[in-house]
Amino acid sequence: MSMPPGLPGKLKPGSRVLLRTDLNVPIESGRITADERIRASIQTLRRLQQARCRVLVMSHLGRPQEGRYDAAASLEPVAMALSERLGEPAVFRRDWIDGVESKPGRVTLLENVRFLEGETGNSDDLGRRMAALCDLYVMDAFGSAHRAHASTHAVARYAPRVCAGPLLRRELRMLQRALEKPERPLVAIVGGAKVSTKIEVLERLAEIADELIVGGGIANTFMVAAGLDIGDSLHEPAQLDLARRLMKSSPRRRATVPLPQDVVCEIPGSHESVVREADEVRSGERIMDVGPKTQDHYGRLAARARTVIWNGPLGVFEDPRFAAGTKALGHAIADSQAFSIAGGGDTLAAVGSFRIKSKMSYLSTGGGAFLEYAAGRTLPAVEILKTVAS
Repeated sequence: MSMPPGLPGKLKPGSRVLLRTDLNVPIESGRITADERIRASIQTLRRLQQARCRVLVMSHLGRPQEGRYDAAASLEPVAMALSERLGEPAVFRRDWIDGVESKPGRVTLLENVRFLEGETGNSDDLGRRMAALCDLYVMDAFGSAHRAHASTHAVARYAPRVCAGPLLRRELRMLQRALEKPERPLVAIVGGAKVSTKIEVLERLAEIADELIVGGGIANTFMVAAGLDIGDSLHEPAQLDLARRLMKSSPRRRATVPLPQDVVCEIPGSHESVVREADEVRSGERIMDVGPKTQDHYGRLAARARTVIWNGPLGVFEDPRFAAGTKALGHAIADSQAFSIAGGGDTLAAVGSFRIKSKMSYLSTGGGAFLEYAAGRTLPAVEILKTVAS
């Protein structure tokens, strides 16, 4: 994938910059519980501030009903957190689409774009109104790059100048390094509840990875496809043919798909758990994690990898009884010499929980966009930047 143009080398002081970033952070009872996306935006904001630009920041938060204000989805708490990270006040504006006064070198956070009618419908009219606010539109929200919305797509058609921000370009470079010209062996880990939500990702990674490790409900489906009894464990019968096809070697599919050798099961009717051989799961039991033998096997694969791409846990890691598999794999990746990139909310939560953030090569701020790119799809917000800038 070619790279969209980046920020100009020189920015005119006083120029109006409309920055679309991703500040969609989790908020509980008015408190931000994870601020990685806010911290990720600071580098771009500081660069624009140093150039004495008038910085207007757009983002969405949650999934409110479009066209209606919802206090629970307001970005006002984010403005306070942003101020703390910047070390100076970030102005917050609830009503902004008809124009905003701002000062050079100051950051103004605009209220949730999804409160505006036409945002998710990629309204041309709304895109024009957004574009009228700026001299330069900067798309820096990788986490929203897979969506063609007014604030990520339509606005780029009408803004006087457009470019990709540093964070977006860095995300694309890291993914290109992992997926397009990886140093081998390439180990891909795809976990999660359902095969059906990651079909295209699994198919593409089976073609380019050397080892494709599957986890969670996805692994259960592959185990059934291999003829194993998984008791009452979560799986998708409709995806068994796909799983069989991905496990079968062919000229097109490069990866081998190692299955769990042993698993940790929850005993029905109790909170107890037990380690079983993969072919000894009993009726009524539910697989919740991989066992010690599998942890060692997957750990060895990660240890000798030169590139690792990770999306999804191996088990129900939120429960301490079933966290060992994901934790062991995470530490094996962190201790390896591989270039490692992790993405997706559950994966980043696991990385944070196991205190291995600093040992990962790159943590992607995108969830859906990460998966779309890994599946080989084009990202609409990236493509429009390249189109209008050419």
